Amino acid sequence: MTTSALKMPAGMTEAEWQVRVDLAACYRLVAHFGWDDLIFTHLSARVPGPEEHFLINPYGWLFDEITASSLVKVDQDGNIVDPGENKRINPAGFTIHSAVHMARKDAGAVMHLHAADGVAVASHAEGLLPLSQTALLVHKHVAYHEFEGVALNLEERERLIADLGDKNVMLLHNHGTLTVGRTVPEAFTWMYFLMKACEIQVKTLACGKPHYPPQEAIETTHAQSDDLPRVANLVWRPLIRMLDRTQPDYKE
Repeated sequence: MTTSALKMPAGMTEAEWQVRVDLAACYRLVAHFGWDDLIFTHLSARVPGPEEHFLINPYGWLFDEITASSLVKVDQDGNIVDPGENKRINPAGFTIHSAVHMARKDAGAVMHLHAADGVAVASHAEGLLPLSQTALLVHKHVAYHEFEGVALNLEERERLIADLGDKNVMLLHNHGTLTVGRTVPEAFTWMYFLMKACEIQVKTLACGKPHYPPQEAIETTHAQSDDLPRVANLVWRPLIRMLDRTQPDYKE
């Protein structure tokens, strides 16, 4: 548990409130690292329970404004579940996130960003290159999806899911980045390593001809990368402590 349920609304399960707190924290962390894009892009999380419900940000809010209670609960058809809820959601966000949540039962959380370095690498003809240790920890896990315009066409969902397959990291060509995790901390950890790898790649290519590691080292690090999700909670706990010190209102 990353926080207590002291402010949990009446009638809400502790499990749902905890996911809300984690997802709100993730929105704040995206803003903290400078990965946000005004009110655009989106993070989502599956609500525990038998219903096909997930949480997403209210459209028109900056990421550093998001709180646990402000998140919007929707069903797999994009209908807002909470009675009396007057918030809007981003239709493009629903298209992308509903596709992953509906097709992948292990998709507890999904992150989608437009951060500049991620878009730059997604727009590069060769995608993510095996240029750094950081890149190699995500390199073999990356899938690619072709750009089809702003994601408003629900028919794109089938193609996106086919391209994603069982991978947890995706570069959306000319568009952005996407990660999937069983939990919010896992999805965030994948995204952190992907974004850091993209940042390193952009800087490296700006320096001229890059040096590639030997193939044996690439294969070794690919094998080691399967352990990345295991550090997610170790990564997450100090980040939560930072938010508790600096932005405690995310839990409201």
